[in-house]
Amino acid sequence: MPQLLILAAFGAVAWLGYRKFVAEAERVSARVRAAEKEQQTGAQGTLIEDPVTGEYRLKKPEE
Repeated sequence: MPQLLILAAFGAVAWLGYRKFVAEAERVSARVRAAEKEQQTGAQGTLIEDPVTGEYRLKKPEE
């Protein structure tokens, strides 16, 4: 029985690690795609509108 609990714990940790890896890979892929698109269009950044002030500013990498 203890072996089954250890195996279940190992499986849960492996599954959580896999999900974390996939989420990070998707985040990195999105960032790379955005950089490629900026390079193709010749843009030097992406402007986003601040909903409070209505002014435009450059999009930060973590947004």
